[in-house]
Amino acid sequence: MDLIVLATHNQGKARELSVLLQGMASRVESLRDHAGVTLPPETGSSYAENALAKAREVYSTLGVPALGDDSGLEIDALGGAPGLHSARYAAGGVGGETHANAADRENIDRVLGELAGIPPERRTARFRCVLALVRGPQDIVTAEGLCEGRILDASRGAGGFGYDPIFVPDREIRTFAELPDEVKNVLSHRARASAILRLALAGDR
Repeated sequence: MDLIVLATHNQGKARELSVLLQGMASRVESLRDHAGVTLPPETGSSYAENALAKAREVYSTLGVPALGDDSGLEIDALGGAPGLHSARYAAGGVGGETHANAADRENIDRVLGELAGIPPERRTARFRCVLALVRGPQDIVTAEGLCEGRILDASRGAGGFGYDPIFVPDREIRTFAELPDEVKNVLSHRARASAILRLALAGDR
């Protein structure tokens, strides 16, 4: 492919995906490069529905291959919440993607408040990501990645975005916000979904 446009306004996601998709296309752009594109609200009943809706909207508007991402944090002690509502959890409802660091802080604060008093062994969680690549009206490839881990009782680290400062992946002692990019981009849910997508595209050749 000559070009993939990332169907996201979240610059954290865009930075990660631009690295993870290297070699899949000659160029990877985000909606920062296409300011006139409006994404649909994340009202689907699954990550796949949301990812696909965003990719289809960008493909329909620009006429080029588009990649949608929907992801969330699933905490076992909270019955899988925040899940699909991860980006706007502090607001208590479904919405678009998180645009500001302040929203990330508010989301983290709500999660930590709801987990207050929960012991470490019951703070198991996972990040889930679904990628949807739309190359044509009937040319759609999806991939899902998971990263299992646990939730801390306080934030650690200045890197990453979203819930990264409170999530420690399995077999690690550092949060996603503490890990260097080259390590996170091997372990993360988004990295694993990207690897599966790469394999699926290789099988199409």
